Amino acid sequence: MTLKALKSQLSQFLILVFLLTASGYAKTIKGIVYSKTDQLPIPGVLVKVLNTNIITHTDFDGRFTIETNDKTAILQFSFLGYKAQQITVSDKKNLKVYLEENISTLNKIVSGNGGMRPNQIISNRGLSHIYDMPPLNFNTESYANIQENGFKSVTLNPLSTFSVDVDGASYSNIRRYINGGALPPIDAVRVEEMINYFDYNYKIPKKKPFSINTELSYAPWNENHLLLHVGLKGKTIDMKDVPHSNIVFLLDVSGSMNNPNKLPLVKSSLKLLLEKLRPEDRVAIVVYAGNSGLVLPSTSCSEKEEILKALDNLRAGGSTAGGAGLKLAYKVAEENFITNGNNRIVLATDGDFNVGQSSNGDILRLVENHRDKGIGISVLGFGMGNYKDDKMEIIANKGNGNYAYIDNLLEAKKVLVNEFGGTFFTIAKDVKFQLEFNPAEVEKYRLIGYENRLLNEEDFEDDTKDAGEIGAGHTVTALYEIIPKAPKKELDQNLKYQDVKLNEYAKKSKDLVTLKLRYKQPGTSKSKLLEQEVKARPLVINSTSNNFRFSAAVAGFGMLLRDSEYKGNITWDKITLLAKHARGEDELGYRGEFIRLVNSTKLLDQSRLQKD
Repeated sequence: MTLKALKSQLSQFLILVFLLTASGYAKTIKGIVYSKTDQLPIPGVLVKVLNTNIITHTDFDGRFTIETNDKTAILQFSFLGYKAQQITVSDKKNLKVYLEENISTLNKIVSGNGGMRPNQIISNRGLSHIYDMPPLNFNTESYANIQENGFKSVTLNPLSTFSVDVDGASYSNIRRYINGGALPPIDAVRVEEMINYFDYNYKIPKKKPFSINTELSYAPWNENHLLLHVGLKGKTIDMKDVPHSNIVFLLDVSGSMNNPNKLPLVKSSLKLLLEKLRPEDRVAIVVYAGNSGLVLPSTSCSEKEEILKALDNLRAGGSTAGGAGLKLAYKVAEENFITNGNNRIVLATDGDFNVGQSSNGDILRLVENHRDKGIGISVLGFGMGNYKDDKMEIIANKGNGNYAYIDNLLEAKKVLVNEFGGTFFTIAKDVKFQLEFNPAEVEKYRLIGYENRLLNEEDFEDDTKDAGEIGAGHTVTALYEIIPKAPKKELDQNLKYQDVKLNEYAKKSKDLVTLKLRYKQPGTSKSKLLEQEVKARPLVINSTSNNFRFSAAVAGFGMLLRDSEYKGNITWDKITLLAKHARGEDELGYRGEFIRLVNSTKLLDQSRLQKD
């Protein structure tokens, strides 16, 4: 070997030793990020190794884990409404970071339709991208108009009837707005979906499909009014005993889905769902854009690699023909129908059904027809700018399915993994309430939310009338605000053709209300009736459960977002205080996240007032 060759090999060896030595340093840093103001953990904080592409986000408990091979690395922590902070790693392995609120970060907010909007939205809970918002005049998001329920006289309207609703799409959608620095459009705020986004610690049902739980206290926004809390808890099912599934993924791959928070997030979300499915379950994939097509025939989940490969190969492009895709998906579901199984379409879309031969009426008739054949449809909404909430909500309602808005992977995990049984396995269908208020105790009442779930009085006993479904382990909560009967006040007697008089039972019972519930077991067509009285014995609010106080806090939050005429004296600070004292164990951190969301909304509202 020549001297020149020897020097060359020695040089290469030294370079290799240097690289191995340099790369040998690797450090894992863990920590928790808190709000300096209230000491609560902050989910969704962007954590970045400065001057690199290494990033992560805090989870629901404010925790993060990140790796670096630089001994002098600097971590940067940033989140909307807080001052960014930098920390040099050095020898630190476990960090506690406290971020200070900074309202000046909201100064770039501009006025837009339905609320305030930033020039950019940061998806700071599960995605690491910054998405440009569409120009204000190109925002085509649509929401069904909601006329808020008002107070009704008990003497004229003694019965209140409505269908249950377990959806939580409205909450995650308004969270998307607020995390992006914008107050949501008023009609995006459906208070019952905000309340039902959260789980409540109700008693476990034993013999019946669910338990009924009631509490009565005073309304936090009006101490002269009562607040009635009604909660259902569905029985849980051992996942080993659930029926086999025949699932068809119906995926929108049109051009409007060509965005990181749309089709890529759809793929990642469905991969989480696949982890929950068993080898006996089957999955097919139908897509639609300019045309619809079968990407993957019904395939056993023992071949998950094939399913994952089909998902990974999807690309967005073309216009939207949702009607044709829906027809094909139902055809595939029918061809692979499992008797007594879970036959379901999972529609993932931004709801932009803007091209196709099918009208909205045709689509809804298609959904209802297959619902009656035992094929349900659940809807997962994605994206922003052209989001069609009104279309997706009604499809899920008519199709015996759930409706969720997926703004990040943590939400996908909540809906498709943590709540898998409730999302996909129905334990009771056509569930509806009817409450009869006692005019001896109640002057007026109003149901908070459920505006698009109201039923006629006669619908309660009509078993052909469609109503909501309850899945395994689901909780459903409803709140009534009540104006109690004033002492010695007589009943209204100003009717021309009839007199209104109390019977002896009304006078002596001290009942506030009789609560009736009808439901059908899956596979049956005749409903069963449950009945329960609630006495007019309100507790002081400090003696109520965490369930009562937290649901009241969420209701107050919804009313403030809607600028409701019934919001009384509720404030952002009152909501925060009420929720903090009702947080409970909060194992998954959803209630803590709610408290942070209220604080962010307060900052947005202050910024709006300063601009005004």
